[in-house]
Amino acid sequence: MTHVYKDFRRPDASLVEAFREQDVATVYEASGRKGFVDSAIKPAWRGARICGPAYTVQCAPGDNLMLHKALQRAPAGAVLVASVGGEYDFGYWGGLMATAAMTRGLAGLAIDGCVRDSEEIAKMGFPIFCRGLCIRGTGKSTLGLINHPVNFGRFTVFPGDLVLGDEDGMVVVRFEDCAEVLEKSRKRVSFEEGKAAQLKGGMSSVELNGLDKVFETLGLVEE
Repeated sequence: MTHVYKDFRRPDASLVEAFREQDVATVYEASGRKGFVDSAIKPAWRGARICGPAYTVQCAPGDNLMLHKALQRAPAGAVLVASVGGEYDFGYWGGLMATAAMTRGLAGLAIDGCVRDSEEIAKMGFPIFCRGLCIRGTGKSTLGLINHPVNFGRFTVFPGDLVLGDEDGMVVVRFEDCAEVLEKSRKRVSFEEGKAAQLKGGMSSVELNGLDKVFETLGLVEE
């Protein structure tokens, strides 16, 4: 069995850069409401944002050995996307690992588990999305997988998928859909700017969204 696949596909760098300007909620809606990541996975520090191709890591429960291997192999600009087999309450990542990741130019960590040294990492400015914080130490003795599909936040992430995160949450865009979703995201921004102008002009959200008929169908009574 191959534990680590060295070949790593990724979206074009210009696409990744363009997605940095997009809000996660906008991208999620533009993608047809696909790629939702469990909302329990949040920024480890306020203001953290993630955008980059997924470099996937499957760790054994309570063991971060494969995250160390990923730090050795992952290319600059990649986001480590890690699953820990549902055993969340360990500090799978800390300040020293964040230092190594920043030195290698990684774009962030998204882990379906916990981390520690959060204050130190926040001061460093390394973006992390996780389920929470936990001081509990991990082992380093069990093999896992790198650049295989992983179950992450109730969604399957494939190597090279685009991962985005901001204060609102996280979304995953399939590698092959990136160009299309970016175009739709830009169109949605323009569309919403037009709606905002109408609301500023005094139109109600009921009128704007054609909800009068919905209320009528539901039998709304006003006195």
